[in-house]
Amino acid sequence: MLTVHHLARSQSERVVWLCEELDLPYELVRYERDASGQAPAAFRALSDFQTAPVITEGGLTLGESGAIVEYILRRHAGGRLLFGPEHPDFAAFLFWFHFANGSFVPGLMLEHFAPDIAAAPDSRNARARRMIEARLGEAPYFAGESFSAADIMMDLPCFLARKDLADYPNTAAYLARMHERPALRCALAKAEPDDQPRVV
Repeated sequence: MLTVHHLARSQSERVVWLCEELDLPYELVRYERDASGQAPAAFRALSDFQTAPVITEGGLTLGESGAIVEYILRRHAGGRLLFGPEHPDFAAFLFWFHFANGSFVPGLMLEHFAPDIAAAPDSRNARARRMIEARLGEAPYFAGESFSAADIMMDLPCFLARKDLADYPNTAAYLARMHERPALRCALAKAEPDDQPRVV
């Protein structure tokens, strides 16, 4: 049985969402953060790097959300939601799948650790938001015409649901559509039951 170890208010929400999209049987184990916002000892003991997300299955323990998403899709879903080289949107899929953790999340972290830098018009954060807005004006999903693992990796419902999106109408419309997905609603209810609603 696949077990998803979910740390509250973390990127592991992506993995719960993915499992719900696939209608995949899994066990969800939730961990609350302590008063200082840190992961509890039981969660940190799961992996050497001590960060979320983490899955276990048999003798396997795996971290890193991108690796987990790809592992689940290849092992349990026959590659569903992954676009291969034969797909016309393969390059776009690869870009946004990896842009999520490579550029987008680091930009969001600037808001917490260097808010003055993050607020600059040409900051990594600002550039990412402009790129996201432009992309969602070109296509209904990050990889193109179809929902894919790139949408789950970008996880705008987690990262941007409470941001002021008045200047980003395409992003706001995309978020509203994502929140219409039954799998996302179910994932949020399970992963973050005390953290509703999410749409601004």
